[in-house]
Amino acid sequence: MKDFIVVGAAQAGLAMAYYLDQMDADYLVVDKETEIGASWLNRWDSLKLFTPSEFNNMPGMDFPAEKGHYPSRTEVADYFKAYAEKFNIPVQLETLIEHISNHEDHFVLKSPQGEMRTRNVVIATGPFHIPYTPPFSKKIAPEIFQIHSNYYKNPGQLKDGKTMVVGAGDSGFQILDEVSEETSEPVYFSGTTDVRVLPQEILGKTLWWWFTKTGFLSFSRNTWLGRRLSKTRQPVIGTDVKGILGRANVKPVGKTKNAQDHKVVTEKMNLTDLQNIIWATGYRPNFNWIEGLELTKDGYPKHHRGVSNIEGLYFIGLPWLHTRGSATLGGIRKDAAYLAQYIKEHTPIISTR
Repeated sequence: MKDFIVVGAAQAGLAMAYYLDQMDADYLVVDKETEIGASWLNRWDSLKLFTPSEFNNMPGMDFPAEKGHYPSRTEVADYFKAYAEKFNIPVQLETLIEHISNHEDHFVLKSPQGEMRTRNVVIATGPFHIPYTPPFSKKIAPEIFQIHSNYYKNPGQLKDGKTMVVGAGDSGFQILDEVSEETSEPVYFSGTTDVRVLPQEILGKTLWWWFTKTGFLSFSRNTWLGRRLSKTRQPVIGTDVKGILGRANVKPVGKTKNAQDHKVVTEKMNLTDLQNIIWATGYRPNFNWIEGLELTKDGYPKHHRGVSNIEGLYFIGLPWLHTRGSATLGGIRKDAAYLAQYIKEHTPIISTR
């Protein structure tokens, strides 16, 4: 029986493993993917972080790139692989945990490969679980190619003809930018155009330098300002939204309201000639596989800085786990350090590696 099993081998799980290793705990990291970094490699080809390399450092190992560089998805994946190798982190891949049950003095984790037992569990699966598309998307004719941004790679996946990109977040505008540059066909944009846009640099300093200098990323969700910030719409960072929406072939149509067969109803017009729809419409959390867990109305675990209502069950890598920086690559180390200190004070380490 392990002292700890960490579920998820991306930044949150690896950062937590670093501190468990410092404690000499007997632990294992498990992940459903076939390789470390797959959660990033599975995103679209041109994806880049909007945080420069100097703000992407995980505990014990700096991101291997020059200051001011915005890493690609492959660079992030390579960093994770090098990180796991440097600290000799035990990772078991191709292990999808389908159910966790809490017993008197241990947890049982069930996967298609069998059962595992551990005294404590750290859930590091992140916030992106179930790609969300509106229910009426199922009423759209099968001839229209539909894809969620989670599975989008590049414009080469699309059919010839008109495309609609749905979603006014970072992903939606980055994909709209790429698709509208690659075609002379009309590309419809569905979503609000009234978004806050922040540049990647201000007065010669990166946005993240200013965030750090002003303490913007450090406001706790338990403070008045933190609660207010956590409820505001996330700004779009480093994308020329005005320039993209001003292109001759980009047609804003407002929100998508309904659909039936070949007709898609938007606030401004009915579209009847679409060949492709890209849904950059976010995700829904799924923690129903953890028995006895209390959830908020939004479907996230109830916790205090990652400590759940179930003794021995912890979370890391959730949005606003403690601050706005909690779900970022560089911000994860503060949450991991806090959780590690809490574990030292409250959880006996019975076995050692």
